[in-house]
Amino acid sequence: MNAPLRAAAQDPALPRHDWTLEAVEALFETPFTELVFRAAEVHRRWFDPTELQISQLLSVKTGGCPENCGYCAQSQHFKTGVAASKLMDPAAVIAKAREAKAGGAQRFCMGAAWRDVKDRDLPKLAAMISGVKALGLETCATLGMLTPPQAAALKAAGLDFYNHNLDTGPDYYDKVVTTRTYQERLDTLAAVREAGICVCCGGIVGMGETRRDRAALLHQLATLPAHPESLPINDLMPIPGTPLGGSEPVDPLEFVRMIAVARLVCPKSVVRIAAGREHMTKELQALCFLAGANSIFVGGRLLTTRNPEPTADEALLADLKMRPMV
Repeated sequence: MNAPLRAAAQDPALPRHDWTLEAVEALFETPFTELVFRAAEVHRRWFDPTELQISQLLSVKTGGCPENCGYCAQSQHFKTGVAASKLMDPAAVIAKAREAKAGGAQRFCMGAAWRDVKDRDLPKLAAMISGVKALGLETCATLGMLTPPQAAALKAAGLDFYNHNLDTGPDYYDKVVTTRTYQERLDTLAAVREAGICVCCGGIVGMGETRRDRAALLHQLATLPAHPESLPINDLMPIPGTPLGGSEPVDPLEFVRMIAVARLVCPKSVVRIAAGREHMTKELQALCFLAGANSIFVGGRLLTTRNPEPTADEALLADLKMRPMV
């Protein structure tokens, strides 16, 4: 009776939460072709490898953020030329979501440059979320830190996903941001999960972190009580005027390793290539899809940074004979 149970527990395609940091680091050290092959095998256990989830992101409140995240153009601490704006009107957001759906998006994400949500903004946010949901789109929001009651209110409005990235591993975190603690990020994730909202959580590579820091980020995600349903991996888009504006790019094969290890430690998560596709070749993106990535953002912009134009993405999917996820 025990032998089949042990065999099942060792199945690499089954989610587990007992990863050690050393075990995750060992995955990064796996020979590249073997690592990608193993990740591709796991990917095929849970997903159709020819399908991609298509998401679109809109900045519903831009600039003026009191946080000092070293990568962000919207921080009030840095001179980046991004002007602060007020929260958009719900009708305008819903109109943008309608356009996104017409362009093929399946999920619509709304982002606000806040440290945390203020209760006074909840009615507007609820109107946005319920209006986008009524269009038949999955709804996602990234609004900063949440309290449990705020998370419950967003859930009641129809929010499907909440994005709140950990950014990097815990030991490197204070090299990137000091206005919010790692634990505060984890607390928001717990509030989101408790409210019954799906979690979207990942990080950024290319901020000067080591491979161990990247492994530590994925270790954090893999040892959460439940793996994030969505796991975005951002390739830093260096913004002039920010502390990380002069960062050196990550080696493309190292980025693919990050995707592959994310797939292996969170096998059922939808792994998204998020920011940074604008400077990726189609061959690099194809390698990422082979290694287990199965989601992209479409549209010409991601908050304040560039993203491939729709025609480029249409050509990419046609060349690879891939299609939107059903």
